[in-house]
Amino acid sequence: MRYLVLLKAVNVPDSVPPPELMAAIATLGQEATGAGVLLDSQGLQPSVSGSRVTLTGGRLSAADGPFTESKELISYAVYDVRAKEDAVEWTTRFLVAHRDLWPGWEGEADIIKVFGPEDYGAGEAG
Repeated sequence: MRYLVLLKAVNVPDSVPPPELMAAIATLGQEATGAGVLLDSQGLQPSVSGSRVTLTGGRLSAADGPFTESKELISYAVYDVRAKEDAVEWTTRFLVAHRDLWPGWEGEADIIKVFGPEDYGAGEAG
């Protein structure tokens, strides 16, 4: 089963991420890739560099960022794991590294299942 993990920063210290954190993130990524569960992962630029397209009341509109949410979407990962609990475990390890190696950083991660063949009836494609 595939899961999309969306990492959001709530509070970011004024300092740059410590080298130890970046090394821990790289190591965790290598472990997950080596285990065959990490399909893709990248950091995301701030929403100020993005755009949002909205459909409301039958009308389309496009607006440039930044977006008004208080939590900035900063990265994503796609895992292919046996169960949601495995995706939660990998994500927890990522957040623990932030907690332990970058004091003051606060964030949250949403773990969302990606539709797969198991979610559709026999013979249907997804």
